[in-house]
Amino acid sequence: MNEDLPGEPTDEDAGVDEVDAGDRLPDDLDITTLELPYVFPNNNRRRLPAVLYIATATVFIAVALLADGSPRVNSGFVVAGVCIAAFGVYSWVAGWNLDIDELDALAIAAKTVGFPVGHASAQLAWRGVLSRPTWRILVYSNEPQPEQRALVFVDGVDGAVLDQIVEANPEDFSEY
Repeated sequence: MNEDLPGEPTDEDAGVDEVDAGDRLPDDLDITTLELPYVFPNNNRRRLPAVLYIATATVFIAVALLADGSPRVNSGFVVAGVCIAAFGVYSWVAGWNLDIDELDALAIAAKTVGFPVGHASAQLAWRGVLSRPTWRILVYSNEPQPEQRALVFVDGVDGAVLDQIVEANPEDFSEY
């Protein structure tokens, strides 16, 4: 009886190289093959669903008005239509156009902090009820062991510096 058990190597596996058997990154996530610069998605994409919400709300309210007195349509259609319309208006208003990309935000932060910038990192966040896009920029001074660091908040719509925190770098990089 020569049955292959699951998990046991077979004669077909004998030619598999051990390097190929390990984990590897999928091709679509391999950054070494990236040829174009990464473009951060714009918040104004929220406006397409907003239009769909408002269109759906219009249909709900129209059905409620046109089929008034029908046993299949009640006041819940109007309530649902109003709620969906309110969410659609909110989505439209919250669909800010991201005019400042990460490179612009890094340049604004470098001008703001008052020291030559070395390493830096950018993260997009949203602030307030209307989800206004805001860049959080962490920058280090340009020395072999950075002496200063700063956190700068840059508005993603108009590029205004909202806040900045500049301090001596408490991290010790001497072992590296």
